[in-house]
Amino acid sequence: MSEIPSRARVVIIGGGVVGVSGLYHLAKAGWTDCVLLEKNELTSGSTWHAAGNVPTFSSSWSLMNMQRYSTELYKRLGTEVDYPMNYHVTGSLRLAHTDERMLEFQRVKGMGRYQGMDIDVLGVDEIKGRYPFLEIHDLKGALYDPNDGDIDPAQLTQALAKGARDMGAKIIRFCPVTSARRDGGEWVISTEKGDIRCEFVVNAAGYRAQEVGRMFGREVPMAVMSHQYILFDEIPELAAWSRENGGKLPLLRDVDSSYYLRQEKTGMNLGPYERNCRAHWNTTADPMPADFSFQLYPDDLDRLEWYLNDAVERVPILGTAGLSKVINGPIPYAPDGNPLIGPMPGVPNAFEACVFTFGIAQGGGAGKVLAEWIIEGQTEWDMWSCDPRRYTNYTDPQYCVDKALEIYGNEYAIHFPKHMWLAARDRKLSAIHDRTKALGGQFGPFNGWERANWYAQPGDDTSEHSTETFSRSGPWQRRVKEECLAVRDHAGILDLPGFSRFKIEGPGTRQWLLGLTTGLVPKPGRIGLAYFADPKGRIVTEMSVMSVDDDEFVLITAAVAQWHDREWLEKHLPKGSEITITDVTEQFSCQILTGPASRGILASVSAANLSKGWLTHQMTEIAGKECRIIRVSFAGELGWELHSRVEDTPAVFDAIWKAGQPFGLRPFGMFALDSLRLEKGYRAWKGDLSTDYTILQGGLDRFVKWEKEDFVGKGALAAEKQAGVSKRFATLTVDAGDYDAPYMSTIWLGDTIVGETTSGGYGHRVGKSIALGMLRSDLHESGTRLEIEIFGQRHAATVHADEPLWDPQNERIRA
Repeated sequence: MSEIPSRARVVIIGGGVVGVSGLYHLAKAGWTDCVLLEKNELTSGSTWHAAGNVPTFSSSWSLMNMQRYSTELYKRLGTEVDYPMNYHVTGSLRLAHTDERMLEFQRVKGMGRYQGMDIDVLGVDEIKGRYPFLEIHDLKGALYDPNDGDIDPAQLTQALAKGARDMGAKIIRFCPVTSARRDGGEWVISTEKGDIRCEFVVNAAGYRAQEVGRMFGREVPMAVMSHQYILFDEIPELAAWSRENGGKLPLLRDVDSSYYLRQEKTGMNLGPYERNCRAHWNTTADPMPADFSFQLYPDDLDRLEWYLNDAVERVPILGTAGLSKVINGPIPYAPDGNPLIGPMPGVPNAFEACVFTFGIAQGGGAGKVLAEWIIEGQTEWDMWSCDPRRYTNYTDPQYCVDKALEIYGNEYAIHFPKHMWLAARDRKLSAIHDRTKALGGQFGPFNGWERANWYAQPGDDTSEHSTETFSRSGPWQRRVKEECLAVRDHAGILDLPGFSRFKIEGPGTRQWLLGLTTGLVPKPGRIGLAYFADPKGRIVTEMSVMSVDDDEFVLITAAVAQWHDREWLEKHLPKGSEITITDVTEQFSCQILTGPASRGILASVSAANLSKGWLTHQMTEIAGKECRIIRVSFAGELGWELHSRVEDTPAVFDAIWKAGQPFGLRPFGMFALDSLRLEKGYRAWKGDLSTDYTILQGGLDRFVKWEKEDFVGKGALAAEKQAGVSKRFATLTVDAGDYDAPYMSTIWLGDTIVGETTSGGYGHRVGKSIALGMLRSDLHESGTRLEIEIFGQRHAATVHADEPLWDPQNERIRA
């Protein structure tokens, strides 16, 4: 029996592939005084029954980075740690039944190329050369990934464990954790073998992560799904092919039918993601057992019948094989299907590396990311897609189950840019949701808040199916254009519930903010954009800073950034400071009133001084209700944000709506706002603004005040400025046809990739397709001609550098 040490620098709870990878990467970085605790044997959770597929494919840039890193690590790991591993790099084929699927493949091919991977898209006539047993009559093509394959999950985990132990880290098996508490700035982790004190703790407990999370007062947003795969006996034709060719068939995924089919020795392994899926352990009648180590659920083959029949039609030799075994085990799902890696929300020096649906494929990269979070407090790649703080207080247990069922049943679905998933909606509603809906609002969730994306008119197709396209020519497009032109020519009103807002007050608040942001802090009565850099000078976040008094401010930020930005502020509070941070998000709502007629509308319902200039704010009354009006507009027109208490918002809206009818006021939604902000070159958080870029690369030089004595990131930014900024943010117009440039489309100069897009869409005021992106610095000059690759086709593009396409001198905003 292993003896538990009394102290460690880091304690990791959970001995699956992710937890062990985290230990390995910490040790490799020199943090050898770390301990992993496992309640049973290593791999006893989801790892032991995992199929072991190792794809690099993802439509997410950060997940692709993580999975690519895993494949690179696994190729060398056995040699590095001197441990035998069965890792078969077979390549894979993903089949396309539709033109839209082929577009998705082209996009992923471009992303993969940018990351150095030779992913290719095949025509129908090229498929059988890779997979001779396939029926191809109804296919459009396929994506071929040469880096894909499969690995033995137990061997992988043991190899990582050996590597970690050889460097001095400790693994204590059969050691259940019973509780956790804070004591003197440290964690005390209690186990059945005794207590261990540590500086940092990690929840890597897989499908038991919720149970462990509750020890820290954290309700982990997750559900547990039943995933089955079927193993088949030897197929003589397959055995003969393998002998002749000296290897295995590529791993096959029929993503439109929703299953994978993999050669397993001389038989096959069929793994469906069935629509009629099942969640487990989510009710009092079906509680999670105290121990489910190395156990499986009973077979449930009726759920798989359709998928088995489809696979036999696709690969007829499968129909000759006998069924050998069914594996039906638990796998965890977060509400969006991505894992949780990063700071545990609201808990000091605690991290999560759990809820991995594809833990084998992502385990290597996850260990790298986790170690970076712990050691450096930041990661090489922007990992917002996996950050636990991307969820806030709306992820109740039923939400998690409903979303897990939806995500599992659509595991291989295409993620279309305008498509809104239907499960677990209406968690947070605006005070005027009924009014917005009555006007035709078609909603999407933003941090759980329902906001209108666009406004339909009678006869418009508002079905979910209508949004399943990459083309801009969906049923919303005509209405979005009308909304944009109404804002341009008259006025529009947009309901924006859920803006994250923090009241910050106390002696020294102004000086503290000066040291935390790159720029100046506005004077009382004014508001300004503030950028927060990390110590490497990279973009952490953007907030609007509203000065109420010298030591009283309100900071306003994106809805989804609520927990992320609050923690950033709290983390940087000086010890013993009298400054207080109060989250008042739930108390207030916001509406945007914008357009050339907005002053006239507001004047008819308010006695405010509307001649006050841009970036000012004042209190006024509308319909007898107190309202703070702020002279800003993300739409790039004359306008105000109207901030009122939630309970007062209906009266404010009704008064504005009634007063606005003679002026041509109409509602506009988030799709229109996105179009309008692109024309102004305004950045969006975690797209254009992310830690993948520095403040200077982001084109935010004017928000850097070098004369300040110091601020977070100043040293790194000064060094970057002196050395020369390698890439620069730019606006580009694109001859794009029917498809606007999606996130991470590659930008070309001849045969050289010179940048990437960070967002794209159509500008209705300028009548052009627009892309925002990052360019090699020497090409950052207006008029430079480049090309942007959009779904496999290159389109001519023109650089506009830092100059907005619409109202470049801000004359309309300042009117």
